[in-house]
Amino acid sequence: MRQAVIAALFAAGTIFTAIPNALAQQAATVKSAPQANAKYKVIFQVSDNDPVKWNLALNNAKNVQADLGKENVEIEIVAYGPGLNMLRAESKVVDRVNGALDDNVAVVACDNTMHNMKLTNADLIAGIGHVKAGVVQLMERQRQGWNYIRP
Repeated sequence: MRQAVIAALFAAGTIFTAIPNALAQQAATVKSAPQANAKYKVIFQVSDNDPVKWNLALNNAKNVQADLGKENVEIEIVAYGPGLNMLRAESKVVDRVNGALDDNVAVVACDNTMHNMKLTNADLIAGIGHVKAGVVQLMERQRQGWNYIRP
């Protein structure tokens, strides 16, 4: 009899523990489900002076748009440090950057890096946006829920 009571108490304890856990998991699943009309948002970091990395970032942006649909995704590429060379008017990827801009990809240069490299807007590809600090832009976008990619 004593064993039956212990077994019953154990079973009841298991049930009372399992129910709140199951409800919490269900609530978390519902809470994290994206809204049907919400756009995906992704930010790419380019901080290397490497055309291979530049092309990879541009390929990734293009592939994301192709897979999700241009109308369903907001993409921003932030270039700072040595990666700012990607945005120079004589860059090896100038045509690809212009293509990304034409496809509504926001491409922005870090003003701090521009100042340190003594660059002006005239040195960059036309249509490039600006942010005061590239790293801070990455941090802010992540805080706003953007997905962060560093190719």
